[in-house]
Amino acid sequence: MKQELLAADHCIKCNICTASCPVAKTTDLFLGPKAVGPQAYRFQIPHAALPDVSESWCSSCGTCSLVCPHDVPVADMIARMKERPGREISWRDRIISRPENLGRLASRFWSLANSLLQSPAVRSVLDKYLGISSKAVLPTFARTNLRKALRDYCVKTPNRLEEISRLTVGYFHGCSTNYFEPRIGEFAIAILERLGLYVFLPPQVCCGLPLQSNGLFDAARKLANQNIKYLEPFLREKIPMVGTSPSCTLAFKHDYRAILGIETEESNLLANSTYDFFEFILQFMYDEISRIKYRPVSAHALYHPSCQLRSHGIGTPALPILRNIPGLELEVSDFACCGTAGTYGMKSERYEVAYAVGENLFHKAIEMGADFVMSDSETCRWWIAEHTNLPVYHPLEILARSMGIA
Repeated sequence: MKQELLAADHCIKCNICTASCPVAKTTDLFLGPKAVGPQAYRFQIPHAALPDVSESWCSSCGTCSLVCPHDVPVADMIARMKERPGREISWRDRIISRPENLGRLASRFWSLANSLLQSPAVRSVLDKYLGISSKAVLPTFARTNLRKALRDYCVKTPNRLEEISRLTVGYFHGCSTNYFEPRIGEFAIAILERLGLYVFLPPQVCCGLPLQSNGLFDAARKLANQNIKYLEPFLREKIPMVGTSPSCTLAFKHDYRAILGIETEESNLLANSTYDFFEFILQFMYDEISRIKYRPVSAHALYHPSCQLRSHGIGTPALPILRNIPGLELEVSDFACCGTAGTYGMKSERYEVAYAVGENLFHKAIEMGADFVMSDSETCRWWIAEHTNLPVYHPLEILARSMGIA
């Protein structure tokens, strides 16, 4: 907390963060980043409960930190306030913040689980008794999860990799790719292999971000420490980790240390060895990707860089690659957030706010006559697809198509 209190003194109360906040523009229930972040920190008594619960309306998009002229970590301050003493956490939040547990359970009965979650009667019950909006976008469970489909790629220790002469990378797939969109992982691996890399799946658990976002910090730290323990042996061998979910990779790079407070040699090693998929390709495989002969993809598309990707501070590494694809006409979204923010848009009391945040983005995609939309974040893809009736892809899916993989 000491660092945040010092950073709070750098706030000059210019209100740029509040003016840029997509949630504050939509509802008065959120007092805004300045009031809930640095201003509240100045009056906070360590280990004491806060009188205001406005921070729960923050969607954690990170826009406030990005626009602050004095680099005050406003979003981190608000996130850490969710750990305050006395904060009640509902059963709803405890359930939806555990996608790995839900995926593991539902994948055994994937067809039944999908049918139930599409049932209006079931959705009505979930809305009334749990507070999961009947309008919320819920993912579809895959018939076979990624790790089961690619058993031969799973490696428990670096010992199996000692005889590999090629550049080697570990793929952190996260919960969504493993249980909901295994094709993303299959395409990611196929692309990296086409570029000459040896790819494997290291042991891993949920990154813990959903738990953190819902105020379950101890549970989030437990998962974070598990991931650090699982991945450290590979990192010691200078094997980088590549991810296709900006939320997961941001947790590794930033949240474990800045928000969960896990500041160790091992957490630093993980942060410095983690890359977004396209970030890694541009940084380490530029010559290889430049030699690819792309097939045309004749389409007019909108690319929406998710708020989590923007928070990496790496720009939009997918764009230079996508712009090399013949026939692909790209427009780039300048909207800060699509609105759903992970589990935020699933909640009955938050749904309308989440929709209002993303409404202009939806209109943009429809009015420009886009053939499809692209976004790196899984929940953004599901949310945008629901509200535009357009196909929404991860950028790597379009890359795979142009490379003749998909």
